[in-house]
Amino acid sequence: MDGKGRWVDNVFVERLWRSVKYEDVYLRAYETVSEAREGIGTYLKFYNSERRHQSLNRQTPDEVYLGKVEWPQAA
Repeated sequence: MDGKGRWVDNVFVERLWRSVKYEDVYLRAYETVSEAREGIGTYLKFYNSERRHQSLNRQTPDEVYLGKVEWPQAA
């Protein structure tokens, strides 16, 4: 997985963890592991059900996964 040119294998997970760190962990500075576990769990629920994603046409991942997304029609 760490082979040369294989960045594409990890790009989605790396982007997710970047969002988790910059939008939650660094802002809250959790004091204990249990606080972090609960807070990150709450953030991931928000990330999937409420946070709109530009790459998903301003839809949430849950909307796309559950089939509620309305993609623009091709010209």
